[in-house]
Amino acid sequence: MELLANDFQVIYEVPKGSEKIYAFTPGITVLENGRYVFTNDIGGKNAKTLPEYQELLPHPNQWRGADRFIGKIFTSDDQGKSWQLRANRNFIHARPFEAGGVVYVIGHCADLVIYASYDGGCTWDDGHFLTEGEDWHQSACNVWIEDGYITLVMEQRFLKEGEVHPDGDWGVYKIAPIVMRARLTDDLTKRESWIFSEKVRFCDVVDEEELEWFGVPFFATYRQQNNASETEIAHCVGLLETNIVRIKDPTHYWYDKTGKTFHLFSRCNTNGTGYCVVMKAVLCEEDGKEIIKIMPEKNPSGKKILFLPLPGGQMRFHILWDEATQLFWLLSTQATDSMTRLEFLSEERFHLPYDERDRLQLSFSKNMVDWCFAGLVAKGPSEKQSRHYASMAIDGEDLVIVSRSGDENTESAHNTNLSTFHRVRNFRKLVY
Repeated sequence: MELLANDFQVIYEVPKGSEKIYAFTPGITVLENGRYVFTNDIGGKNAKTLPEYQELLPHPNQWRGADRFIGKIFTSDDQGKSWQLRANRNFIHARPFEAGGVVYVIGHCADLVIYASYDGGCTWDDGHFLTEGEDWHQSACNVWIEDGYITLVMEQRFLKEGEVHPDGDWGVYKIAPIVMRARLTDDLTKRESWIFSEKVRFCDVVDEEELEWFGVPFFATYRQQNNASETEIAHCVGLLETNIVRIKDPTHYWYDKTGKTFHLFSRCNTNGTGYCVVMKAVLCEEDGKEIIKIMPEKNPSGKKILFLPLPGGQMRFHILWDEATQLFWLLSTQATDSMTRLEFLSEERFHLPYDERDRLQLSFSKNMVDWCFAGLVAKGPSEKQSRHYASMAIDGEDLVIVSRSGDENTESAHNTNLSTFHRVRNFRKLVY
């Protein structure tokens, strides 16, 4: 099979010879004037040794090692052929977007933080915290812009009174996808400009112990065997890295003619492949104020649906709506051997069998349920040389894609050393 965009430009490379420094979370947007804005974050325990770390402002929240990251902002004015570093800031898990003539980058460094540029990405302010003393999460997932509003998802992880976080556990079952919504013309650096949804965590919706009949979780988890090693068991079932869409087809079973319903599609950690988590966010009015409620969707049978098959749903994926084709486009990781026993896997495989990261695939759908394979975007030369955690944007007839990638010098398929740029030309011709 001919790969759609295996060639790439390197946007950022970890300095050669560095140890315990990694390139994470690539995000991209195309501005109205054609400029590309790219963000990533540099992490690892030695990231603080990089010279640019000294440029960062004193970090207000040292909790959970959030001070060990450097957020970077780049621009390109030649369609990705070359890139200019514009700023180093305190953030991780961020994405860039344009709203009301201002360019923003929203992410977190434990607390939720947003940065603004008023000159098209050339210079950036010192940032604005939207929360205080909280634990946030996400990746460079999509934003939904329509009818004068921007709607996106960040994620908050928290414990309720009496709950305990097991040592070594990832804690994705404690994550709540938080829908944030604001007018495009408002100052998005201000907390009061945003409506935040209610907080519904994965574990508030489903109990892992009650799951049965479709093999989730695939391996025993920390909650089942607290004393087992990580090579024998896996992290608990949960969600993370959430995209948001609105179903626009009036013939769709989940269509809301009032336009007040969005659907959330999250990576699902089942320790197997092929499932995402689907929830819905409904705009409501309560005591004269607009609020956003989060709840499971229901099928015509009246049964709740939470787990939904999705190609690559086991890994961070990116969803994009294309008005021209009236299709949703999905950029995700393709798994090929998740049923191979641990002892037979390559030494380059990261973690468990499902955790394959070197094949980046593109799919399309009219309804977010039935997906058509459009092609492989890129493939690493070995399992360790990832092409994963990618983000995309539309530029005319092309898809522009940024990937968390690795070459022969990368430490692992997870801890990678490159941020790469790819272009799928004439992507709409892939529809059949």
